[in-house]
Formats: sequence, C-alpha cells, structure tokens
Amino acid sequence: MPTVPPAETAADAVDVTALLERGRTLATPVLRAAVDRLAPPMDTVAAYHFGWIDAEGNPADGDGGKAVRPALAVLSAEVTGAAPEVGIPGAVAVELVHNFSLLHDDLMDGDEQRRHRDTVWKVHGPAQAILVGDALFALANEILLELGTVEAGRATRRITTATRALIDGQAQDISYEHRDRVSVEECLEMEGNKTGALLAASSSIGAVLGGADDRTADTLEKYGYHLGLAFQAVDDLLGIWGDPEATGKQTWSDLRQRKKSLPVVAALAASGPASERLGEILAADAKSSDFENFSEEEFAARAALIEEAGGREWTAEEARRQHTIAIEALHAVDMPDQVRARFTALADFVVVRKR
Repeated sequence: MPTVPPAETAADAVDVTALLERGRTLATPVLRAAVDRLAPPMDTVAAYHFGWIDAEGNPADGDGGKAVRPALAVLSAEVTGAAPEVGIPGAVAVELVHNFSLLHDDLMDGDEQRRHRDTVWKVHGPAQAILVGDALFALANEILLELGTVEAGRATRRITTATRALIDGQAQDISYEHRDRVSVEECLEMEGNKTGALLAASSSIGAVLGGADDRTADTLEKYGYHLGLAFQAVDDLLGIWGDPEATGKQTWSDLRQRKKSLPVVAALAASGPASERLGEILAADAKSSDFENFSEEEFAARAALIEEAGGREWTAEEARRQHTIAIEALHAVDMPDQVRARFTALADFVVVRKR
C-alpha cells in the first residue's frame, strides 16, 4: 500500500523512475569528478558513502538514494527553456550539500545503517565523517562558483542560504529530543528548515542557472519548500512504521532516537487517554537509564499509542496538504506543459514512496 496516496496523480503520464534516473545520470559523472578532487583518504571515504565502493575499497553498485534533488535541479532548468544539462552544476551542488548533511546527521543521531550498509562514521570513524562532510559542502560552492557567471553567483547565494537553514533545522531537531513537549508549529518549522529549504533550492537552482528572474525562482522555491514538508512528513511515518527492508534502517528508528517527529508531536497535542498515556511514557523514557535496552514490544507499544492518539493519520493528512500547496504553487509559473507534469509527478512520488 502507498504511504500517503494523493487524490490524483500525474505519475501515470510521466515515468518518474526515468526522470529520477535522468537526474542521477547527468549529475553522477560531475559528482565523481568533484569527489576525486578530495585529498586521500577523504576521496575514498566519500566514494564509500556514495555507494561507489565497498568498505574494502572494491567497486560497488550501492544504493545512491532516491536522487530527487538532482532530478528537480535539472528539471527546473527546463522551466526557462534551457536544456536540462544547464542544471547539472546545480544538481551536483545540491547533492553535495545533501550528503554533507547525511554524513553529519548519521554521526549526531548515532545511526549505524544508511541505504542498507554501515554508515561512514561506523566504518571510517567520526573524524572522517566530519571532515568529508565539511569537504562536500565546500565542493558544492566551488562547483557553482567555477562557472564564473552572474547566474552562478545567484545560485550560490540561494544554496548557501538553504544550507544555513538546514543546519538550523538539525540543531532544532537535536534540541527537541531533550524536551518533553514540542508544539506542532515548532516541529513544522524545524522540518521546513531541515528538509524544505534544500528541496526549495533544488527546485529553483537550475532555473536560476538558466537565467530565470527572482520571482520565478522564488515561486519554484515555494513548490520545493512545501514538497519538502510533504517529503519529511512521509519520512516521519517511515521512521516509525517503515519496513526496515525498504528503508535500510532499524525498526521504530525514530522512536529509538526519541525524535519529536510529526506523528509523535501530533499525538501528544491530541486529547484523550492514548495521548495522555503516551505523554506519561515518553516523559518516563527521557529519565530512563535503560532506554537503549528496550524490547521490540516496548517500542511497538509506543507506536500503537501514537496511532491510537491520531498521530499517524494526522501526519498522513499533513503530507497530502503540503503536497497540494506545492502543486498549487506551480500554477503561478509559466512553463511547458511537459515540465509542469514532471514537477507534479515528482511531488506525487514523494508522498507515495516506501523508503
């Protein structure tokens, strides 16, 4: 069953898999060349993170992720009538920033698995995870600024602003883990920073490189921002109820990390016995010295209370609501019908995915 089926979908008319693969295919050679610039052993560590080699350094065909961001970047170039190739530097830049954040997030969150393999800090140590993450962020700016155009400067400004927001969101996320209560508004602000900002930049950066004016870029960013909120809402559902075989993470992964994700926050904000009981249990969990040794049954019981209190359904509905806002933003931008259909199909894909 799809995670959050939208009322209507454009995916029937657009091959989303091919669209994602196009972004990956266009970006990967430039991405590999950028990683090759890194000094050893950072080049090898980054190659492992991207799934190009295994832990022993042998060539691998690992899962490189969904590639939604590069797909959006090359697609946005076509809004201006430019070839998708115009968006390649932007696609590479957003992918570098995204993976910079993953390297650091995995370490901060203590995640040992990503994309069905050990995370970088687990294999190569925390220091390399930090250094390689920093290096990827520097490369993102380098790739754009090397173009030497006015448009490249505008694109760099947008992606650095998005990166600062992303870091703000991660800081908020970590601080919320130590609080008994977080409001729904605070959670949405955090997720808008952590996920929405970079998807907003991804949705506009190709258009900026293609010469789009600020009004067009801002409107595309609105699409990407709300798409990011829908994306994160689905991620939050998968973080509790996702199939580990599909997600590559542990069962109940967000509950194990005490994350105040949308289903948890919405459940705590609801009224009723399940909400009250959940609040009591989570408050006790925060003081427990044995939390890491909890059984599967204990985490399953917490997930059941979240669902009973309405947190699961509220989050699914919020994903649909944010999806609708994203699609409506596209109406204010003049673009070829085929490009609009592809933006819509990517938005549909985000809310029906299983990983």
